[in-house]
Amino acid sequence: MSGEGAPALTVQGAGGLRVVVIASQWHTTVMDGLLDGARRALADAGVDDVTELRVPGVFELPVAAARVTARDVDAVVALGVVIRGGTPHFDYVCSAATTGLTLVAQRTGVPIGFGVLTCDDEKQALDRAGLPGSAEDKGHEAATAALATAMTLADYPRR
Repeated sequence: MSGEGAPALTVQGAGGLRVVVIASQWHTTVMDGLLDGARRALADAGVDDVTELRVPGVFELPVAAARVTARDVDAVVALGVVIRGGTPHFDYVCSAATTGLTLVAQRTGVPIGFGVLTCDDEKQALDRAGLPGSAEDKGHEAATAALATAMTLADYPRR
C-alpha cells in the first residue's frame, strides 16, 4: 500500500481559509468516498468557507483549478479517479491532470491537494476511497495536505 511512510498531518486554526473542492464525476462510488473524506478533513480543521465544483472528468480538473485560483482562494482540493483500461488513454489523462494541476499551483501559488487516484483496477480505487473497509482515505489526505500547505505559506502572501 502506498500510504506507508506518510506524515501524520494535523491542521488547526484553518477556520478563516477559503477552499474550493473540485471533483470529477466518473466512478460515482469512489468519488463519493473521496468527497466525504475531503469534507471531513475540512470540517475537522474548522474550515467553513468551502465551495464544491463538479467537472466531467479528471482531464477537466486543471482548467477548473486555473479558473478558481484567479479568485481569492487559499487552497484547492482536486479529486478524481482514473482506472487503467486497454488503451494509452490512462497515461494521457493521468499525465495531463498531474502536469496541469502542478502548473496551476506553481503559477498561482495556491496549494492544490492532489486527490487523483491513478489505479490499475476498481479494487485499488475502492481501497483508497475512504469508504468503509478501505485501507486509505485519499480524499481526507488531499484536503489535509492542501490545508497544511496553505497554513505553512500563510505568512508569505501571493503576488
